[in-house]
Amino acid sequence: MTHILAIETSCDETACAVLENGRALVSSVVASQMDVHARYGGVFPEVASRQHVLSITPVVEEALRKAGVTINQVDAIVVTRGPGLAGSLVVGLNAAKGIALGAGKPLVGVNHLEGHIYAAWLHDASELNPPPAPQFPLMALLVSGGHTELNLMTDHLSYKRLGATLDDAAGEAFDKVARLMGLPYPGGPSIQKIAVEGNPTAFAFPRAWLDESYNFSFSGLKTAVLREVRRFEAEKQPIPVADMAASFQTAVIDVLFSKTMQAARQYGVQEIIIGGGVSANKALRETFLAQNEFKVHIPPLKYCTDNAAMIASAGYYRYTLGHTSAWDIDIQPTWPLS
Repeated sequence: MTHILAIETSCDETACAVLENGRALVSSVVASQMDVHARYGGVFPEVASRQHVLSITPVVEEALRKAGVTINQVDAIVVTRGPGLAGSLVVGLNAAKGIALGAGKPLVGVNHLEGHIYAAWLHDASELNPPPAPQFPLMALLVSGGHTELNLMTDHLSYKRLGATLDDAAGEAFDKVARLMGLPYPGGPSIQKIAVEGNPTAFAFPRAWLDESYNFSFSGLKTAVLREVRRFEAEKQPIPVADMAASFQTAVIDVLFSKTMQAARQYGVQEIIIGGGVSANKALRETFLAQNEFKVHIPPLKYCTDNAAMIASAGYYRYTLGHTSAWDIDIQPTWPLS
């Protein structure tokens, strides 16, 4: 039995998890900074790194305690190396190096985006009948923060990027549009909540199909929302926030769903994975799960946003395939998935 201890500090969540055999989650602890950053309307990098320094030791200790293991019973220490905020990444990587060096354990640096994909492999260790693992070949739709991309996977750790965002990613668009409409941060949950009360066809917002391409673009959609907001303000009319949110959300989902399905058909995959914070969106999940053409793996909500469990899963496969890291590895704030 292989135990992985993973640390994740790429943005504003200080997280640690213990995982068995790549899938069975024994413990997961997340110290969220959401309330701290809400007053700024987004993540304040310097504040985030200071909070990580305060939280990292108790979070690691709590994860080990909940798992009922000691550091000596762990086989490898896995950590997010990037992409992310430089100051936040430094805290996690240095903590992982110290733990691994002190305990004489191998160190494995993991790409945060890869972690979001591997969230699809997770299940709680207490589950008597865990869901089957995703089967290759598969299409992975990654919708995480500043990243929106489609990757073809034919095996573990094998990625062929078919398309990516050319400007605003889906997650960025949600945050920016929410701010335009006066909704609180983070934008994704705020838009989802109020969109339930709105008419998704009230506004004919554009879809950037980018024909013959699997790339994405949401900047034009954001601009279209801005124009509508300014029009209502100029006319001194109340902004129909619910209708606008529902119409915007539908436009984003239409593009994500259509391009993913088209790519899955073209490349003959068996299954689809959706990972990243936007995969928590209820309407997005319902849209993909309503179709019967492909089996779809979407992580439980608690594994959609940043957590160390997903990093542990990705790290397990890297560790077992011999991809350990040298002691002089450094952070990579910009690090494409490859």
